[in-house]
Amino acid sequence: MALALLGATWAAIVALLYPSAASMVSIWDRSETYTHGYVILPIALWLVWRKRASVLALPAAGDFRALLLVAAIGMAWLAARVAGIQVGEHYTLVALLMTSVWALLGWGLVSALFFPIAYLLFMVPSGEGLTAPLIDFTADFTVFSLRALGFPVYREGTFFSIPSGDWSVVEACSGVRYFLSSLVLGWLYAYLTYRTWWKRLAFGLAAVIVPIFANGFRAVLIVLIAHYSDMTLALGVDHFIYGWVWFGIVMLALFWFGNHWREDHLVTETPASPETPHGRIATPRPAWRMALVVVTLVAVFPWYERHLSNRPPSPSPLAGLAPASGWQAMELPFTGWTPRWIGMDDQRALFLGKDVRSVMLYVAWYGTQRQGSELINSQNVLVPEKHDLWRKTAESGRTVGLPEGDSLPVREALVDSGPLGQRLLVWYWNRIEGQTTTSGIRAKLWLAWRKLSGQSDAGAVVIVAAPYGDKPAEAEPALLRAASELTAGLHRTLDEGMR
Repeated sequence: MALALLGATWAAIVALLYPSAASMVSIWDRSETYTHGYVILPIALWLVWRKRASVLALPAAGDFRALLLVAAIGMAWLAARVAGIQVGEHYTLVALLMTSVWALLGWGLVSALFFPIAYLLFMVPSGEGLTAPLIDFTADFTVFSLRALGFPVYREGTFFSIPSGDWSVVEACSGVRYFLSSLVLGWLYAYLTYRTWWKRLAFGLAAVIVPIFANGFRAVLIVLIAHYSDMTLALGVDHFIYGWVWFGIVMLALFWFGNHWREDHLVTETPASPETPHGRIATPRPAWRMALVVVTLVAVFPWYERHLSNRPPSPSPLAGLAPASGWQAMELPFTGWTPRWIGMDDQRALFLGKDVRSVMLYVAWYGTQRQGSELINSQNVLVPEKHDLWRKTAESGRTVGLPEGDSLPVREALVDSGPLGQRLLVWYWNRIEGQTTTSGIRAKLWLAWRKLSGQSDAGAVVIVAAPYGDKPAEAEPALLRAASELTAGLHRTLDEGMR
C-alpha cells in the first residue's frame, strides 16, 4: 500500500509538471547522448529490489520535515521554468520525486537506499555546458600530441591543419557522450563492486577523469589513421565506429583494473527472501495525508507559473532604431554574415559608416522569456557548427574602456569566411533594464527574478562587428567608436521598452 501510494504521488508530480517531464523524455528520444535516461529508473528499481530484505525490516512513516525541502525545490523549479533553464526544470523534477520518498516513507528508508535514489539524477539530460571546455581540451591535447610526434601544426581556435589535411574539433568530438556514459556505468560499477566508501569514491572519480583523456587519445588516433591512410580512413562512418570501439576498450580496461580490489564477495547484499523472518517485516503506515500535502504543495508552483506566463510580451522599441551621432546607413552591406539568434520578438540589423569606419549593428529583442524564445539559449550562436561559409575561430570575454571613462563588458570573437575572403571582429553583450552583462547565468537569474517579482522580463542582445584585413586590432577603433557613440542612446531605448 505504501509503495502504491508513492507511485501515485510520483504520477501526480509528473502530471503537474508535465511540460518539464515531456521535454526531458523528448531529449532522450532525439539525442543519442542522453538515451541512457530510459534505463536509469529500471536500474534504480533493480538496485532497490536487491536490498528488499533489509528494506522490509525498516519502519516506514511520513516525515513532515521533508515538506520544507519540497517547497524549496518547488521554488527552484518555478525559477528555472520562468527563466527558461530547462536543465534546472529537469533536476528539480527528479529532486521532487526523490524528496517525496523521504516525505512518505521516512529518512531511515532513504538512508538505506541512498545510492539507488540518488542514481535517479542520471535521468537528467545535462552536460551541455561541458561541451565547449571539452572541445577546447580535446583540441589542446590533439595539437600538443601531434607536435610532440613531430607534425607541423597550424592552429586557429579549434581548427588545425597538418600537411595531409585540415581538421576541426566539433561538438561530436568533444567526448561528452563518452563522459556521460562513463559516469553512468562507472558509478554503478563502483556501488556494486565495492563496500568501502573511499574505494567507491576513487573509482567514481576515475570514471570522471579517464574518459576525458581517453577522448583526447581517440582524437589523436583518428588523425593519425587518416594521415597514414592518405586521408581514406577515419573520415566517414568509420570515424564514429573507431570512437565507440575505443570507448569500449577503455571502459573494459577500467573495469579490469578496478576488479583487482573488488569487495562484492565480502558481503551478501540481500539474503534469500525465505530466510527473512516474517515477524521482522515492518508494516508501513500509508501516509495518505502526507501524499495529499506533497501533491497540493507541488501544484501551487505550476499554477503560479501559468499565471505569470499569461502576461503579454513587452512591445519592441526597435521600430525607431536609426543611425545617430553622425553615423550613416550604408547603401551596401560589407558582409553577408549575420548572427544566428532564434525566437526573438523583433530584430534589426544596420550597416553604418562614419568617416572611413564601417560597422554592423545587430539587435535582437525578446519581449518575454518562454521556451524556444529566450535571450539566453544554447542555440543562439555567432556561427552554427559546420556552417558552409563561416566559422568562429576564437572567443573570450573582456572589458572595453570607453573614451568617456565608462567601461563595457563584451564577448569578443573572431569570425571569418575563407570562400568569401572576409574577416570580422565581433563584440556582443546582453542588455536587461539598467544592466549590461555577458554572463548567461547572471542574465538568466536576473530575468527570473524580474518575472517572479512581477516586473518585465524583456531583454536584448546587442552585437557590433567590423571588418579587418590581417590583424583583428585593425577593426578595434571602429568598434570602440561605435560602442562609445551609439550604445548610450541604444541602451536608453532598450531600457525604456523593458519598464
